[in-house]
Amino acid sequence: MSEMSLGDALRDYLRNSPFRGKMNEYRVQDLWGKIMGKTIAHYTDSVKLIQDRLIITTSVAPLKQELTYSKEKICDRMNEALGEKIIKEVIVK
Repeated sequence: MSEMSLGDALRDYLRNSPFRGKMNEYRVQDLWGKIMGKTIAHYTDSVKLIQDRLIITTSVAPLKQELTYSKEKICDRMNEALGEKIIKEVIVK
């Protein structure tokens, strides 16, 4: 039996856990304001991760347009911050 650090064991458990989707959603919500900035986070109504889709909701038309144009950049920045390719598509509503 090989030895494993507690951190590696925890990461392995979470990678295979049925709670992984919810945990990733919490991580995304936590990172949203840090990555996109306080102003954008303030005017964003919700940020949800459903399967591999990041769904961003805002009622501010100019922000909606800006986020729509920046979908690929948002996807790349979020995945980089998450340390793995979790998000494959960004949807702005």
